[in-house]
Amino acid sequence: MPVQRHLDPHCEAILQEYREQLPRFREVAGEVYSRLRQTFDEAGLLVAAIEYRVKTEDSLAGKLELKGGKYHSLADITDIIGLRVITFYVDDVDKVASAVERLFEVDWENSVDKRKIHEIDSFGYLSLHYICSVPGFPYRFEVQMRTVLQHAWANMNHDTGYKSGVEVPKEYLRNLSRLAGMLELVDEQFSRIRNELTDYRRRVQGLVASGNLDEVPLDGDTFRSFLELDPFGPLNRRIASVNQAEIQEVSLMPYLEVFKALKCQTLGDISRLIRENAEGAYQIACYQIGLTDLDIISSSLGPQDLCIAFILRSGGGRAGIRMMFDAINGPSESNEMMATLLTEQAKDLPFMNQK
Repeated sequence: MPVQRHLDPHCEAILQEYREQLPRFREVAGEVYSRLRQTFDEAGLLVAAIEYRVKTEDSLAGKLELKGGKYHSLADITDIIGLRVITFYVDDVDKVASAVERLFEVDWENSVDKRKIHEIDSFGYLSLHYICSVPGFPYRFEVQMRTVLQHAWANMNHDTGYKSGVEVPKEYLRNLSRLAGMLELVDEQFSRIRNELTDYRRRVQGLVASGNLDEVPLDGDTFRSFLELDPFGPLNRRIASVNQAEIQEVSLMPYLEVFKALKCQTLGDISRLIRENAEGAYQIACYQIGLTDLDIISSSLGPQDLCIAFILRSGGGRAGIRMMFDAINGPSESNEMMATLLTEQAKDLPFMNQK
């Protein structure tokens, strides 16, 4: 049953204006949401969520009942439309704010940066609040921006009744304040770690681009950067020329674990493996496809045969090749059969007899 409100004629007039404008409020709320979403997507800015709502009639009536006298008209109420952008990182709040400033006109006088509050229990309320407007629409709207952890903390406080005016025992206040401090530190550390990782990736990309591969440890990020140099391309093109075949590009990331298993610790180790085993890999590939009419080869053929040549020359034999196929394709009895066949085929190839 709707709550009975006691509103004076002035507040009733504001409420009636709200009813008349409600379809337009809903339309504008959706448009603002879409513009924010599109802008973030185009900028490559990943956010946890974008929420929006139009204040319900009952909620507005309650607000007018409490403090309707401060509003001259519906246009004075700035949160009929409310949006909230929740970011993963503290740094991204400012990026979101910059986007909002470009998209909409910001009412700076009524906007609030609650992040400047330094009370010990303020963590969950450190949102950045902008009051905004768009041309042709006489009503302002609110955009709140905060992190996932700030959002979670605010919701937990709301759920437990904290900040509700009910006196909370000091022991609980102390624990809540300690937790708020921990969460604020976590928020800061997440951003710091991300920034450090970004710097690390930039340094790695610079080292890879300059050819200082021995200085670059082998991991997922560095291997991905290494693949951008097309290190297996020359071998694949040489193999493809045997049958004038096309090369079908596939992901070579599964070979990261293979190279690690082969004791490669830096990108320089992989580069040397390529250089020292390219001829053996070519001989293996020629044996495999030379008598066929295969006209399409996978870009994984080069790295696969490089690893096979290295394993065989290093004495890893059938077990080593089986390990490679298990790592790439998952354990299977067919991997044992392929390993046995390849070991047998390769034993008389010239590279196996080279010192």
